[in-house]
Amino acid sequence: MMLSIVIPVLNEEESLAKLHEEIKAVSEQEQLDIEIVFVDDGSSDGSWNCIEQLAQIDSRVRGIRFRRNFGKAAALSAGLEAARGELIMSMDADLQDDPAEIPRFLEKLSEGYDVVNGWKQRRLDPWHKVYPSKVFNLMVSRLTGLKLHDHNCGVKCFRREVAGEIELYGELHRFVPVLAFARGFRVTELPVHHRPREFGQSKYGVRRFVRGFLDLLTVRFLTGFGQKPQHMLGTIGLIFFGIGGLGILYLTLLWLLTNVAGFDFGPIGGRPLLPYSIAFVLLGGQLMSLGFLAELIVANSPNSSRRYSISDQISEEEAVAVNSD
Repeated sequence: MMLSIVIPVLNEEESLAKLHEEIKAVSEQEQLDIEIVFVDDGSSDGSWNCIEQLAQIDSRVRGIRFRRNFGKAAALSAGLEAARGELIMSMDADLQDDPAEIPRFLEKLSEGYDVVNGWKQRRLDPWHKVYPSKVFNLMVSRLTGLKLHDHNCGVKCFRREVAGEIELYGELHRFVPVLAFARGFRVTELPVHHRPREFGQSKYGVRRFVRGFLDLLTVRFLTGFGQKPQHMLGTIGLIFFGIGGLGILYLTLLWLLTNVAGFDFGPIGGRPLLPYSIAFVLLGGQLMSLGFLAELIVANSPNSSRRYSISDQISEEEAVAVNSD
């Protein structure tokens, strides 16, 4: 089967030729049918010229160039859409990912898995990137139920069916295994050789961790409540509505006991519980209303019918053949 290697590129002019040579050497040694899809995500150096030169000397090289920088998720999405192979591998262009690992990923995939995620077991990055990454990976594993050591590893290998059922936007490229796992695909991980950076600079800064946490919340909502938003919004709304309703009921009883039964509980208008109860009732009603609106959007979306993922099926002709035997 053909393997499509999708490589997002952002100002990696110095590393592209060497990366191509390493991939070429592995493919020739293992006799792999491959194609290399470079996606230039708005580079400001000579990356695109290098991709054009590689395409001239190797017919297996293809290139896509963005008009400006749209982000790694957009680059991967464009590469996946252009890929023609039955198997797809994503890889970074900075030479920290070792192409010699490709046969091991294919072997692991042949064991029956749909997604094989890389695990930089010995990561050669500064400590201020390593330790926050460990905390982030632990959070992702706990919140999503998919326990992997390195969700953000750039090396991933998966079947074309996976690419056809997940949608990447924003910064969701790091959550490909999580999105596939939520669709029922079989996911595993494989320790990989992580190399020190030779050229260029890291594209990630402090903002990456803030965005990563927000993206994690987004993925948790999409995988858990993407097709049933009212289950989350409505539940939270009912809780607020119930608490506010109990507060108003309590204050109503006090008012009745004071004004009808003659007890002296004082006026309820000055009690802080009154505005808090009203606010809780209004907030609960708004959340349930948002839940209904979200349900309408989901129900009328073009992909509303694809709420399932089929792994295999038996046609009528196959059933007749089996019965006749």
